[in-house]
Amino acid sequence: MKKTTSSLSMLWDKWQESRDQEAGNLLVEHYMPLVDYQVNRIHTHLPKNVDKQDVKSLAFMGLVDALEKFETKRDLKFDTYASFRIKGAIIDGLRKEDWLPRSVREKSKEIEQTFEALEQKFQREPTIDEVAHKVNLSPEEVAEVMKDTLFANILSIEEKTSEQNDEQRESLRNTIPDTHELTPDDQLVRNENVQELLVEIEKLNDNEQIVLSLFYKEELTLTEIGDVLELSTSRISQIHSKAIAKLKRLLTA
Repeated sequence: MKKTTSSLSMLWDKWQESRDQEAGNLLVEHYMPLVDYQVNRIHTHLPKNVDKQDVKSLAFMGLVDALEKFETKRDLKFDTYASFRIKGAIIDGLRKEDWLPRSVREKSKEIEQTFEALEQKFQREPTIDEVAHKVNLSPEEVAEVMKDTLFANILSIEEKTSEQNDEQRESLRNTIPDTHELTPDDQLVRNENVQELLVEIEKLNDNEQIVLSLFYKEELTLTEIGDVLELSTSRISQIHSKAIAKLKRLLTA
């Protein structure tokens, strides 16, 4: 049953003040549509063997985490905050599993080898139809296997690189060389600039600080920030421009 604004506010008060279990359960029930929305949105892009209920379990944990960490005192909408937490929980959960069955991995290997052989033979990149004909699959099946493999490879960048204990292991992402890494001197200068910027940001009003935080830290669009603050996109754009102009004056003064 949909709750009124006043009854929802009372539930939040009980939950925030004393972690009232009944209030927490009712809040979970009220916000479950956020879970269903993210699950349906993400599951359509996953390999067919990924069980939707497993994804929903990950999303549910994201909702619970959002309820635990959200502060009603902040001028933010819980719906937006929770959506990010739910999506993050799904992605993090998927990264910890190998969702590709052996049959798909075998097909993927065969397709990759066939692609390379045809590329050498034709001296050009082969088409999906040519690869499909060679491996006795339909072009649609080849495209589906390639999509699922790409998804798995993107997630596997978070996998660990050895069988050592958790303290010693590191993800593949952390072993990729960073050709743009700053020198120690450059990093020191950058840190000093950041600290100076943080000091000046605190001189902005609340709305300006929130807009900058959501835009640059949370990477929301101006439209999404407008939804959070219940303001028009044009108004958010004005606040953003005004905040940047203020910072420029403060930093050059």
